[in-house]
Amino acid sequence: MRHGNAPDREPPIFSAVLTPYRALGGQGFVVLMAAVGVVSTFAGVFFLVLGAWPISGFFGLDVLLIYVAFRLNYRDARAYEEVSVTPSRLVVRRIDHRGQAAEWSANPLWVRLDREVDDEYGVQRVFLVSHGHRHAVGSFLTPHEKASFARALGSAIGEAKRGPTRSM
Repeated sequence: MRHGNAPDREPPIFSAVLTPYRALGGQGFVVLMAAVGVVSTFAGVFFLVLGAWPISGFFGLDVLLIYVAFRLNYRDARAYEEVSVTPSRLVVRRIDHRGQAAEWSANPLWVRLDREVDDEYGVQRVFLVSHGHRHAVGSFLTPHEKASFARALGSAIGEAKRGPTRSM
């Protein structure tokens, strides 16, 4: 049944939001920066006392570079992917760190899950293949997380391909 122009909502078979892992939270970042700052200050003062004053500036520069690197890392952590599978549609939506979205969708009947596996490190890449095009999914996940995600997504695609089942 349709109300106005709203499409029928199919129940999702699978839905996941993939986010990059960040080992260091906000409080850890503050502690790390404080520790780096204290060590750099003492080292800078030490070289200043020895008369090697130009070296002191480099100790301030390293603190600034570490701070900038972490801020860029946290900015990139705002990116994520949404993956959903319904009986008639598979959708991958990527949102970058600026909030801009890119979406790819296909009928799950025409999608094949492909994995690149390294014998030593496990699953390196997960792809959705449809009509000759490969779309990488979950590139920022660890190999273990990629394997788990690929199993769950493969199962959902298989369920979508089987279609609705009746129970008696």
